Amino acid sequence: MFTSTGSSGLYKAPLSKSLLLVPSALSLLLALLLPHCQKLFVYDLHAVKNDFQIWRLICGRIICLDLKDTFCSSLLIYNFRIFERRYGSRKFASFLLGSWVLSALFDFLLVEAMQYFFGITAASNLPSGFLAPVFALFVPFYCSIPRVQVAQILGPLSITNKTLIYILGLQLFTSGSYIWIVAISGLMSGLCYNSKMFQVHQVLCIPSWMATFFSWTLEPIFSSSEPTSEARIGMGATLDIQRQQRMELLDRQLMFSQFAQGRRQRQQQGGMINWNRLFPPLRQRQNVNYQGGRQSEPAAPPPLEVSEEQVARLMEMGFSRGDALEALRASNNDLNVATNFLLQH
Repeated sequence: MFTSTGSSGLYKAPLSKSLLLVPSALSLLLALLLPHCQKLFVYDLHAVKNDFQIWRLICGRIICLDLKDTFCSSLLIYNFRIFERRYGSRKFASFLLGSWVLSALFDFLLVEAMQYFFGITAASNLPSGFLAPVFALFVPFYCSIPRVQVAQILGPLSITNKTLIYILGLQLFTSGSYIWIVAISGLMSGLCYNSKMFQVHQVLCIPSWMATFFSWTLEPIFSSSEPTSEARIGMGATLDIQRQQRMELLDRQLMFSQFAQGRRQRQQQGGMINWNRLFPPLRQRQNVNYQGGRQSEPAAPPPLEVSEEQVARLMEMGFSRGDALEALRASNNDLNVATNFLLQH
C-alpha cells in the first residue's frame, strides 16, 4: 500500500512496534470492555487549568478514545518507522518526547487564542491520544524523505511515493471538530525540534542511562527479526535466479524514474532526448542459455565494487547488507538513487 518507508516489517524499530501495539490495544480495551473508564483519559484542558488535574496532560495524550484516530495514527506510525531505523531508537524517542511536551504548550496557547479572539471554547473538546507527535513526524518526512514520482494524472498532477501518506494525514486532520488544534501544535513542535530552535533537542532528550535501561528490558520484547530479502521473489527458485529477478526489478524502477526525469526536461527545454544518456547500461549479467548443451554468452565480468562507507550508510537506515550491495551496484554507486529505490521496497 505504502511505498516510501523501506522494507516491510518492524525490523530495527522496537519503539515503533510498541507504539503500534500498546496504545492500540488499550484503546480497544477501553472502547469494548471498559467504556466507563474512558472519562479518565479525556484530554480536557479546562479541567487542567481550573481544577489542576495535571494528570490529564499525560493520560489524555496517550490513548485515543476514537477508534478511527487509533487506526489512522497506527498506519502513520508504521510508515514513519523509517526514522527510527535511520536515526536510532534513542534519537527517535527524543523527537517524540520533545514534540509531545512542546505540543502541550502550543495546545494551551492555541486554545487561549481562540477563546480571546473568537470567543470559542475548545478546551474540553480536544481529541485524546498520541496524535501531536504523529503530526510532528510529518516535518522530517517532508524534509528528508526523497520524492519519487510513481504516476502522472491530469497533466501536471502526479502521484508520488509520499502521496498516500499525506492523504492519510489529511484524513486524520479532518476526523474531528478540534483535531486541527492538535495537528497545528504538533507541526509547530516538529518544526521547533527539527530546526533545533532554542536548543530544545538538547533539553528534551532521552538520557543515555534511560535508553540503555529500556534497551535491556523492553527492546527484547518488541524487537523483530530481520526480514528475508530473498523470500519475497521466487521462493521456489535458486538463489541466483532470485537475485537476478530482484536486480531486474531495480533496473525497471530506475529506468522509469530516469524516463520521467527526461520527459520533464524535454517539456521544459524542448528538443530530442539523448536516449543513450537517459538509459545507460546498468551492468552486465551472466545469462546462460543451454541450446544443444552449449553456452550462448560468455561469462560476465567481476561485479562492480561498492564503497563500504555507502553500504554502512544504507545499513544505518535499516536496509540489509545484501539489499544495499545490490542497489549500489545497480545504480553504479549512486547513493541517492540506491536510497530512493530501496525506500520503495
